Amino acid sequence: MPDQTDKQTFSDDEALEFHRVPTPGKISMAPTKPMATQRDLSLAYSPGVAVPVLAIAGDVDKAYDYTAKGNMVAVISNGTAILGLGNLGHMASKPVMEGKSVLFKRFADVDSFDVEVKTTDPDEFVTVVKNIGDTWGGINLEDIKSPECFEIETQLQDLLDIPVFHDDQHGTAIISTAGLINACHIAGKKLEDVKVVLVGAGAAGLSSIGLMKAAGVKAENTVILDRDGVVWKGRPNVDQWKAAHATDTPHRTLEEAMVGADVVLGLAAKGAITKEMVASMAPNPIIFAMANPDPEITPEDVMSVRSDAIIATGRSDYPNQVNNVLGFPYIFRGALDVRARQVNHEMKVACAHALAALAREDVPDEVAAAYRGRKLKFGPDYIIPSPFDPRLIWYIPPFVAQAAMDTGVARKPIPDMDAYRARLRERVDPSAALMQKISSAVRGAPNKRVVFAEGEEASVIRAAWQFKQAELGTPILIGREDLVRQNAAEAGLNFDDLGIEIVNARVSHRNAEYVDFLYGKLQRRGWLRRDVQRMVNQDRNYFGAAMLAKGEADCMVTGVTRNFNMAMREVGRVLDVRGTLIGLSIVLARGRTLFIADTTVHELPDAEDLADIAVQAASTVRRLGRTPRVAFMSYSTFGNPPGDRGEKVREAIRILDRRGVDFEYEGEMPPELALDPEARANYPFMRLSKDANVLIMPAVHSASISTKLVQALGGATVIGPLLVGLEKSVQIVSLGASVSEIITAATFAAYEEGVIEEG
Repeated sequence: MPDQTDKQTFSDDEALEFHRVPTPGKISMAPTKPMATQRDLSLAYSPGVAVPVLAIAGDVDKAYDYTAKGNMVAVISNGTAILGLGNLGHMASKPVMEGKSVLFKRFADVDSFDVEVKTTDPDEFVTVVKNIGDTWGGINLEDIKSPECFEIETQLQDLLDIPVFHDDQHGTAIISTAGLINACHIAGKKLEDVKVVLVGAGAAGLSSIGLMKAAGVKAENTVILDRDGVVWKGRPNVDQWKAAHATDTPHRTLEEAMVGADVVLGLAAKGAITKEMVASMAPNPIIFAMANPDPEITPEDVMSVRSDAIIATGRSDYPNQVNNVLGFPYIFRGALDVRARQVNHEMKVACAHALAALAREDVPDEVAAAYRGRKLKFGPDYIIPSPFDPRLIWYIPPFVAQAAMDTGVARKPIPDMDAYRARLRERVDPSAALMQKISSAVRGAPNKRVVFAEGEEASVIRAAWQFKQAELGTPILIGREDLVRQNAAEAGLNFDDLGIEIVNARVSHRNAEYVDFLYGKLQRRGWLRRDVQRMVNQDRNYFGAAMLAKGEADCMVTGVTRNFNMAMREVGRVLDVRGTLIGLSIVLARGRTLFIADTTVHELPDAEDLADIAVQAASTVRRLGRTPRVAFMSYSTFGNPPGDRGEKVREAIRILDRRGVDFEYEGEMPPELALDPEARANYPFMRLSKDANVLIMPAVHSASISTKLVQALGGATVIGPLLVGLEKSVQIVSLGASVSEIITAATFAAYEEGVIEEG
């Protein structure tokens, strides 16, 4: 879980107000079925509910089909070890347990509710949870003190046929093991060779050392310590949990154990590790000081004596935070999706390896934004993924699910892991299904050569790299080759591995041909040849668009370093318009996909423009695999109230009537009429058979404002605006666009160009 040790930027009163207003607490229940009519209520409760009741009575596993059990986790505590605050009672733990439930939903779309049990007796606790455990698909035990937590988890795992997981133990173990895998990789060490010292033989410490052994660390290379010193074989008064990790070692103190050690795991208390101890460690030491609120030794103190150290802590204000939120949401997501009977050792190891592998990938811009623009790159200061990495939801659970299937604890195996990953993307990203379809079509079509006009920009370089790796096409970066390669190297990318083409416009042998071509187009518009020469040599948009016009590339992406209108004007001087030029935005919200036009080109369209926009938008939507149903938006409803703008829309309808187009259209109307069948029932002459999915806006300002408003309010994803209508596909992203936005634009460009060629 995110720890409470972040540098506090709020007062105690603000924290209390956050939890109190506007509604006490942090969670609530929302129905997943409509409850608007008497029939809805009859189906939801009596008498309709009797049907699934009888089905489940005949087969209890049907509860997964007819109730929320399969996506529901209980967060259960007795409050005996709250966040390092100690035993403050079961009700004091409730804000923490609610917070854990929120994290389940936020990061993995797992529904969760908290349960606080009023007992400190392990057997009584087990009895309570055993008798209510079948309610959920899994149980997350939380903030239960050691060693009772071991006993409780072990008993409940035996008594219940669902995953039971004590996150305080295993969460820290999984994340620290992932960090160790990568730290060893960077330090040039092998897991089977490293000597590991554990300071703090509590629940988290013992689980961590156990999982590291499962991952490859040899038992004879480990030493664990508790408050009384080294736990050596034969030491009296050691419980069974510590005794399982005791080693035959001559060491009796931490100072002795640290000499020559490769790794130290701190899960003890502030000051437990000294500079002198760190100085005595092996070359390239790995130091995980994970105590909260203060680590066993600060990174500053470590670096004062060992500049070669790799350091992780439990705090978010230092690099490499061991944060349990990287583990439990995705472990339960994978376990629930295969209806696992338990979370076993193999599933935890799989999760650790998956996290380690993800940290070695290029880090998305969304993560940098969460860290105020700090660029994160695999290395000593980035060995563990960020909790804000959007790939976690689809990257980690498949590894967990596969391990469950391989070890026989999965009751519902997943037949197609690629399809499963696609579904996971959709759970938190409504654009995923659309992009998956388009990306698959692009991969299946003939390879497209895509110009990335601003090829020296770091974000563009990374986008081109990922575009190529995803086998979406062949990128062509326009820029100075030495600078492009330098920026690529700084991002940890080696272009020689992929064969990405780099073109320097200024020295290209194509210049003379492009100048002749463009001067032929512009000479009667007041342009001099020297002006055209300068544009081709110095402006990458002109050069890139000329590549498209001359057939030396298929499509293009630009806009990262200049505004939309400027980029469109430059490209428009080189490429001709095919049909009507429009900007089409895609809005995805609450399971609905809407296409909004025109969001960029026509400032105040007249009736003829509106009709043309509708035709172009409908054609594009059809090429995207949807059946267009067009609604013309207005403040008025079929002439009421009257006005000039409404009349323009009505004239556009009459124009389409005369043209005899092959798609449904209707207007003028406000949005609620286009999107609500009950509202349309009041208009029996309405020509829309279903809700509209293409909304034609009366002016560019209303289109732009409406799309940006729904995006700002949250709960919706907006793609685009996509530029449609040029003879070759060019997509113009927003200034400073992220890597993912550039990739999306490039994918649409390749898709649109493929469709045009097929047409």
